[in-house]
Amino acid sequence: MNLTDILSQAGGIESMASQLGVSPETAKAGADALLPAILGGFKKQAETGGGVEGLGGLLGQLGGGGLFDAVLSPQATPVDQGNDVLGQIFGSKDVSRTVASHAAGQTGLDSGLLKKMLPILAMLVAGYMAKQGGQQGQGGGGLGGLLGGMLGGG
Repeated sequence: MNLTDILSQAGGIESMASQLGVSPETAKAGADALLPAILGGFKKQAETGGGVEGLGGLLGQLGGGGLFDAVLSPQATPVDQGNDVLGQIFGSKDVSRTVASHAAGQTGLDSGLLKKMLPILAMLVAGYMAKQGGQQGQGGGGLGGLLGGMLGGG
């Protein structure tokens, strides 16, 4: 099962779709196109920021599992937190714009929509990784196994 399916089953894709005023199918297509860059950003962060332990600490600083819950909440998603996540994994807004433009070329979706989707999706991924990393801390491969599995299989 890929990460888009996992986020969809957890209600994240539908929540993002309703917040952006698009169909779940559109949100899923956007997520499929944006996720490789987001996951790549987290992988790079893990490689340069103190390994998986450093990434786990960063996820905690950014809001941990609460990021995931914030997107699922009936209140509007605090996208500033998502932009903080993107700032950590991409380094600059230019990278986010490039990612959105590339995804627009792949999907035919509007790059403006994809730019709005990026911080919400980043919150979903960061929150999901924080929740799973915390649950798997004992012998289950933890965050490193999770990130490797998502990058390998997602």
